[in-house]
Amino acid sequence: MKVPEMAEDNYEIVRQKLVLGPLNAPKHEKVFDLLKTFWDEETIKVLAHFPMAGEEISVPELAEKSGFPKEDIKRILKKANQKRTVARIGTKYALMPILPGVFEAYYISRQDTPENLKKAAKAYRFLIANPAPRTKTEPDFSLFSPILPIESTEKLIKVDATVDTQSKVLSFELIEDMINRNKVFCVIPCQCRLIAELDGEPCKVAPAAMGCFVAGPSAQALINLGFGKQLTKEEAIDYIKKTEKAGLVHNASNDSSDHNFVCNCCSCHCGALIPTKRFHLPHVRPSNFAPTPNPELCIKCETCVKKCPMEAISHASKEADIVIDYDLCIGCGVCAANCKKNAILMEKIRDIIPPKKNKIGNKSFDEMLQNLIL
Repeated sequence: MKVPEMAEDNYEIVRQKLVLGPLNAPKHEKVFDLLKTFWDEETIKVLAHFPMAGEEISVPELAEKSGFPKEDIKRILKKANQKRTVARIGTKYALMPILPGVFEAYYISRQDTPENLKKAAKAYRFLIANPAPRTKTEPDFSLFSPILPIESTEKLIKVDATVDTQSKVLSFELIEDMINRNKVFCVIPCQCRLIAELDGEPCKVAPAAMGCFVAGPSAQALINLGFGKQLTKEEAIDYIKKTEKAGLVHNASNDSSDHNFVCNCCSCHCGALIPTKRFHLPHVRPSNFAPTPNPELCIKCETCVKKCPMEAISHASKEADIVIDYDLCIGCGVCAANCKKNAILMEKIRDIIPPKKNKIGNKSFDEMLQNLIL
């Protein structure tokens, strides 16, 4: 990435603080464009006295460190928090990484000016298409992992009796379970496709409005804030089916908790799938399942070839069987969900159980969003 020629200033000081676990803000002109869109000169002077991202600081502490009046600090941080560019945790405040973290909160809330939303969109699109090196080598660190489409336990799962699956199909592996154990649901726009629309290049797979799915208390909080469109259980099921027919991947946080937030991702705009698909970075961990085709049922309609978000399925000729490249496949189940003849089933091939919470430094992804949004 190109490094701008500029003297170290408050924006550079804050940029260096935007590190949490493997996440960082690279020294690049697009990052400085982003920071200057988020924070004016007055705000950045206050933020320069913050600790590292994820660490909290109070207004009295800031006043003592900076020498600025408390009332000025309160006013400045209230404005930054309203735009969801600074987190408020109780009576304290904290910086958060710009991607993921501030990115999602900023575009879920959309509390900035239309001009700034467009400026930030352009910078974010560049950063997604040109992922920065992580601060340290963490080959096993993945932010997200697919969970299986709805009705998987009834229609899409093949059980191989020769495989010792110690943990059958677990709750965190199914979007259907997420729906069944909750009563409140909402949809928020996909932030990745939203910035594409703001930048004049909308996604051809699905609109931003066909976005993230949220359940439980988090959904209620987003509805109360006016950020989420409420759904009944029946509407939620119908909505999830539509995302699957569009070819979107249900990406949840890579942990074994009871998920309440699922991104519905395309591989052409998604900030997690793009690095995984184009650069083979481990942003998305493959699920415990892999598609198993049945040549006897397959009518070679090539729907699976067209729908596969990772371009892992090919078909050489009418006479040939479809071929799956399992090195590219992430086990999302989009192919199985869209097969009209049930000629592809999802087979459990491993028993990887991720940690209960996937920590990014001292925060999980869900915690970062809650600190920024709620």
